[in-house]
Amino acid sequence: MKTIQTLTATAIAAALSLPLAGAALADNTPAIDDTSAVMLAANTVDNATDAASDTWITTKVKSTLLAEDATPGMDIEVETKDGVVSLSGTVATEAEKEAAIAKARGIEGVKDVSADGLKAVD
Repeated sequence: MKTIQTLTATAIAAALSLPLAGAALADNTPAIDDTSAVMLAANTVDNATDAASDTWITTKVKSTLLAEDATPGMDIEVETKDGVVSLSGTVATEAEKEAAIAKARGIEGVKDVSADGLKAVD
């Protein structure tokens, strides 16, 4: 009996959702006719994609610096804005600084690397 009730409830829910699906897929909805609304939605998606890309790049650079023995990943701060990675902090040697810059440049999506804030002790 419980199976019949579940199937009945599923059928009722599906039937009730059909008019809503028709409205959602109609070609004459105001949001689709309004070019500015479509452009706003497209720009919002682009901005979200850029932010996600910057977050991904930052995460990838930081994880690469942490995984490598040649770079002290815990001592290097990584920030990304519009594909440009900024490295800051203090490392022991100039070789560590150069290795960090090279690793950051090697990450997909990185447009440039700024290491003005990354100082070598020696």
